[in-house]
Amino acid sequence: MRSIVTGGAGFIGSHLVDALLQQGHEVTVLDNFSTGRRENLFHVSQDINLIECDLGVEGKWSSEFQGVDWVFHLAALADIVPSIQQPQAYFRANVDGTFNVVQAARMGGATRFVYVASSSSYGLPDIFPTPESADIDPQYPYALTKYLGETLIMHWGKVYELPVLSLRFFNVYGPRSRTSGTYGAVFGVFLAQKLANVPYTVVGDGSQTRDFTYVTDVVQALIAAVQSSRSGAVYNVGSGATISVNRLVELLGGEKVFIPKRPGEPDCTFADISKIQAELGWHPEVTIERGVSRLLEHIEYWRDAPVWTPDSIATATQDWFRYLGSSDSG
Repeated sequence: MRSIVTGGAGFIGSHLVDALLQQGHEVTVLDNFSTGRRENLFHVSQDINLIECDLGVEGKWSSEFQGVDWVFHLAALADIVPSIQQPQAYFRANVDGTFNVVQAARMGGATRFVYVASSSSYGLPDIFPTPESADIDPQYPYALTKYLGETLIMHWGKVYELPVLSLRFFNVYGPRSRTSGTYGAVFGVFLAQKLANVPYTVVGDGSQTRDFTYVTDVVQALIAAVQSSRSGAVYNVGSGATISVNRLVELLGGEKVFIPKRPGEPDCTFADISKIQAELGWHPEVTIERGVSRLLEHIEYWRDAPVWTPDSIATATQDWFRYLGSSDSG
């Protein structure tokens, strides 16, 4: 089997590469290292075909898709603040890039195409757990571009009969999660703060809940999707539970300080995963307690990550409050 993983040097992508290699696949990784890290693939560098390229621009990289079996499209720009500041870059990477990849997959004869979407497309949902049929209401450009990418691949599946599936991920965490970028992902922020022995910066009062989903569970969802005979469907991928940020702090251990609640963020994320369980037979296995324990075993990965403080966060998120401050934050 020949598989292509776009964004394969990233957090989730590198774990997927590991799983595919364990299954005996010939794996090609396409990445421009804008968010991915070469270090994430050092341990498999002799076993993969690594192509450094910009998927937002048509190029020779498309020849890699000739005769490919499975395509996993994970490559994307992430983060809220940069997407507000640089919407053109996000549209180019996440929409133009998706167009170029799905076209290459179609022309190359791919037998399966799995797109990684985002639960942020739901915006501020009012149904919990949130089903795939919930209203789509992106609150910022990153969320919009991820949803546009999903719409695009679904259309290609319908018109060109390309077997496509889209998975909407909820709050993925685990080893190799990003250590840089504008203030955002809670685990990266908290683990760097724990190493520096400074208080955790908790947004709002910390009562907001999140559907934290461990990366190996997410990878197994990707494998279940690509191995299925389903096409043209969207699935939520979550843990089946939620915990508060305050509870997360308890699991990590340490002091906390509160910072202002942010506009455009939901008070709760909670995936209804009944559809993927029923149709693909996938079930999450890693509880938040086990997941946090595993992360703490790999905490040195965040030794060089930026250590955020209330003041540096306030500076980094000025545009967030400026542009989304009038949003209904629930």
